[in-house]
Amino acid sequence: MRSALFAFALSALPLPAFACRLALLLAVDVSSSVDAAEDQLQRGGIVSALIAPEVQNAFFASDVPVALGIYEWSGRYNQEVLLDWVIIDTPADLLAAAETVADSKRSHNDFPTAMGYALGFGAKMLARAPKCDTKTLDMAGDGQNNEGFGPQAAYREFPFDDVTVNGLVVNGADFEAETGLIAFYEGQVMHGPGAFIVVAQGFDDYARAMRRKLVRELSLPILGALPLPGPG
Repeated sequence: MRSALFAFALSALPLPAFACRLALLLAVDVSSSVDAAEDQLQRGGIVSALIAPEVQNAFFASDVPVALGIYEWSGRYNQEVLLDWVIIDTPADLLAAAETVADSKRSHNDFPTAMGYALGFGAKMLARAPKCDTKTLDMAGDGQNNEGFGPQAAYREFPFDDVTVNGLVVNGADFEAETGLIAFYEGQVMHGPGAFIVVAQGFDDYARAMRRKLVRELSLPILGALPLPGPG
C-alpha cells in the first residue's frame, strides 16, 4: 500500500519546466569582403546544411530539443536577425527555419568587419534565448577584425562566461596566403570549453563545412567528446 501511495504521489508532482539542451546561434558575415555570389553560397550552404540528413539526425538525437537563432553582421552598427529564437522540436520546425534563411535578403554589403561588435550583439541575443543547458555561438567569416574592438575585448565586456564560441573560417582560394586567418580564429575567436574551428576552402565549400560543424556541435556529449583531427 505504501509503495502504491508513493507512486501516486510522484505521479501527482508537477511536470518539469520545458527543457532545451542547446541554444545554438549562427553569426553570418556580410561584410564588404563578401560579394553577392559568395553571400548566396553561404545562405544556400546554411539551408542545405540544416536539411542534410546527418544534421537532422544530430538535431533529433535526443528527445530534448535545441533552440536555434541566426543573425548576420558586418560593421559596428550593422547586425540583423535572420531567424529569431525558435525551438526545433520537429523536422517541420527545422524545415521552416531553413526556409526563413532561404527567403532572407542581405541587409548590408558595404561595411567592414567589426567582429567585436558582432560578438556583443550575439551575447545580447543569447541573453534572451530560451533557457537551455548550454549555449554556443558560431562566428563565420572570411576576414579578421578591422573595425572597432576585437573579440578578446568583447569577451571581457559582454556575458560570455557560459558560452562556447566556435568558428567557421572561410579560407581564400590561395590557402597559403590565408593561413593568418586560421591563426586569428584559433588565437582570438575560439572561446570556452570545447571550442573549435572548421575551415571552408572558399565559399564553394561553405555547405560542407557548415554540415560538419553542426553535426559536431549537436552531437550528444558522449559523442561530442571525441576529438576531430585539426581544423575541419
